[in-house]
Amino acid sequence: MSNLFTQFKRLLPRDPLLVGTVTAHNSDGTSDVQLPGNQTIRVRGQGVAVGLKAFVQRGQIQGAAPNLTASTITV
Repeated sequence: MSNLFTQFKRLLPRDPLLVGTVTAHNSDGTSDVQLPGNQTIRVRGQGVAVGLKAFVQRGQIQGAAPNLTASTITV
């Protein structure tokens, strides 16, 4: 029998779905996306216009994300 932590880790996604704002399109077919917390990543694809939010998974733009207000809750 495997331990409970190993079983729990299997439930978590290996490639999380991120949401960020597209800040630039690059000439090589990639885009720069700013994640919450001001981290910028370069991902494949240019399917979402600059200034709009995008879903990013496995280093690639998956599509447009709704422009919702984000809230931070401290517990």
